[in-house]
Amino acid sequence: MQNPQALAALQDRLDSVSHTLSTIESLPKLVKRRVNALKQLQVRCAHIEAKFYEEVHELERKYAALYQPLFDKPVTTLPMLSLTRQDVVSGTVEPTDEECEWHSDREEEEELSEELKKKAAIEEKKEESVPEEEPKGIPEFWLTIFRSVDMLSDLLQEHDEPILKHLQDIKVKFSDPDQPMSFTLEFHFEPNNFFKNTVLTKVYKMKSEPDPADPFSFEGPEIVDCEGCEIDWNKGKDVTVKTIKKKQKHKGRGTVRTITKQVPNDSFFNFFNPIKVSSDGELDEDSEFTLATDFEIGHFFRERIVPRAVLYFTGEALEDDESFEEEELEEGEEEVRHGYTHAHCHTNVYGYTHRNGQTHGHCCTCDHT
Repeated sequence: MQNPQALAALQDRLDSVSHTLSTIESLPKLVKRRVNALKQLQVRCAHIEAKFYEEVHELERKYAALYQPLFDKPVTTLPMLSLTRQDVVSGTVEPTDEECEWHSDREEEEELSEELKKKAAIEEKKEESVPEEEPKGIPEFWLTIFRSVDMLSDLLQEHDEPILKHLQDIKVKFSDPDQPMSFTLEFHFEPNNFFKNTVLTKVYKMKSEPDPADPFSFEGPEIVDCEGCEIDWNKGKDVTVKTIKKKQKHKGRGTVRTITKQVPNDSFFNFFNPIKVSSDGELDEDSEFTLATDFEIGHFFRERIVPRAVLYFTGEALEDDESFEEEELEEGEEEVRHGYTHAHCHTNVYGYTHRNGQTHGHCCTCDHT
């Protein structure tokens, strides 16, 4: 932190905390005793809050089951609909004219002049005279989303794109009621020549209970760990590693030989091989950053990408995200990138936090994830 204003603000906060502690210490013994009683009540509040979040998770799980038929299952409970998102994207079902009907909010698109309509009709006739192969479904639907969303495009490498063209669907599965709290991201692929898996998974484990050592830090469910899956790559197709050539010189004879070795390679598919959290929870700073970013991406898939995929494909969701103007920070405040908590986010509302207090999720004052 090099900003002099930020350093001054931090010092002011430390001074404020120090002043508060000295004020508490200066209270009469009987008053301090009563403050301790209030803390006991606060701990009880934290445990009640934990139960509240558990019930919110159950409610979310219930409604996820109601959303699911719109995404990838035959619609039986909604007779007005006859297709799913996966049907349309993959091209297994062609939507009817009625299902494709959509009224645009943009008047200039709706009120084309008669002259433009005639020109369009002429062009259509020309195109009909030269038959072209019609695309199936919505080509590169998920890949387009990856390219458009900054958080995902940062992970995307050029060699990932041919693989993600085979991505057919992304699903979110919640843990059963009698299981520990978690959610699973499922990435469904059509058969391809890169790997044998048809589904790649990432499990995010959560807990919703105050830490006995620091109960007042409880702010809701926190992601505490994640597990990927093994990708069964076809020979020579693993994009998470690359082969390099290295020359070695023999110390005695002076001869030179060239050896090849495999080293890690940047790729989105490293997402399925996350850092393991040790039993004591101790991580170095870089690992802490990587893991926290992983948690944030998993939460973003779950909360935004999967439920609103078509709006990210068209860019409308991106426009909505950009329309939220970032609150002006007070003098001396800055957005903390290494703690992954936004300085202007004051309340965590069913957002997930990292076990070290790093917030991931939505807050009531700004909608950051």
